[in-house]
Amino acid sequence: MKKRHSAFIIAALAASSMLSGCGGDTSSSDSSDGSSSKTAAVRFLNFKPEIATAYEEIVKIYNKETGNTVIVETAANNTYEQTLSAKMATSEAPTIFQVNGPRGYANWRDYCADLTDTELYKHLTDKSSALTYDGKCFGIPYTVEGYGIIYNKEITDRYFALENRSSAVESMEDIDSFEDLRSVVEDMQANKDLIGIKGVFACTSLKPGDDWRWQTHLANIPIYYEFNRNGIDLTGDATKEITFEFSDNYKNIFDLYINNSTVDRKLLGSKITDESMAEFALGECAMVQNGNWAWSQINGISGNTVTAENIKYLPIYTGIDGEEDQGLCIGTENFFCINSKADESLQKAAADFLFWLYSSDSGKEYVTNSLGFIAPFDTFADAERPDDPLTREVIEWTQAEDKVNIPWNFTLFPSQTFKEDFGAALLQYAQGSIDWDSVKETVVSSWKTESSHLE
Repeated sequence: MKKRHSAFIIAALAASSMLSGCGGDTSSSDSSDGSSSKTAAVRFLNFKPEIATAYEEIVKIYNKETGNTVIVETAANNTYEQTLSAKMATSEAPTIFQVNGPRGYANWRDYCADLTDTELYKHLTDKSSALTYDGKCFGIPYTVEGYGIIYNKEITDRYFALENRSSAVESMEDIDSFEDLRSVVEDMQANKDLIGIKGVFACTSLKPGDDWRWQTHLANIPIYYEFNRNGIDLTGDATKEITFEFSDNYKNIFDLYINNSTVDRKLLGSKITDESMAEFALGECAMVQNGNWAWSQINGISGNTVTAENIKYLPIYTGIDGEEDQGLCIGTENFFCINSKADESLQKAAADFLFWLYSSDSGKEYVTNSLGFIAPFDTFADAERPDDPLTREVIEWTQAEDKVNIPWNFTLFPSQTFKEDFGAALLQYAQGSIDWDSVKETVVSSWKTESSHLE
């Protein structure tokens, strides 16, 4: 099978911990022999507010089935690192926490317990996807996700049925390059009134704080190719500088998005992701870049016109040589870690809970149907995977033997500040206040500056 795996093998990412302390709620309870004993609750600091309710239901079921207690706390949007830092220094430090890849592990390595002998790690389908150092596992990926260009086949079929279209491409399935994509998109935009849409692409959300699809996900593609084509060791210091070698390719697709959209490019500074997903759900556009997690947004929009059978994925083509073999961007930035500073009994209890979640019938049902995860463990049969259309598409792309899926190298982006600098430059470019050379200069200089803080 012609696939690439994103191996997050950590070496020489030195980062000393600035915090101390361990955590776990304790409470007195009577043991079976009548004596008083101390029992501790596992604390879990959740990363995603949108699934907080599901986790709260999960721990109730876990307590009912096992008698063990897990307390779920959820950080607010974009505050996970700050919340984790604050919590880790208290008596309520999380036993289970999350890091977002090599950079996250570097920040928290002094708190990451060795998970090599845990049952969850033993059942990880692709162990190269774990966060490992010196042959040991310190972070376990708990979901696999994918993103690309989502399109509404019902709308694209309307375009391909036009008698006077100018593109020579016959169907979406025939697109395997940026040139193919551009010829279709620009002609669709010219015929948007005939097709019955406001624009080909949903609005590009460039409001500060809501621009992650562009300064992180879209940026992953040129950075992946730069590292890959130059043989960069992802665990070494060579990742601390980039040339943005494929910046023109990034510009290709970004320009295509903002020039063939439902909204004038100068107005994108006020647009958010929810608006773009609503435009797609309501049939006002044909395409939108996002991940398989977006199905709940699309399906949940009142007045949604996109049916499950018409929602499809296309790779994000940018004009890079060899892209006809390119698949979706598939990977994860989400890893479970267990607090090595916690009492050993708490660490074991945490590992037990995580394995229960991904192996028991009730746990797996929640993972699939409430959390919506594509679980990367052999404890799941195919029938136990999520059954929404975008997830099915991602699974099909992972199994495509003639495609190379792009790993998530954005876990190596140096900081949130870098992403914000990139996003701000993109907004200025879209509004016409700076040129593309200025964007490139910002990306290169900010990456270098922010990487210097990782020493």
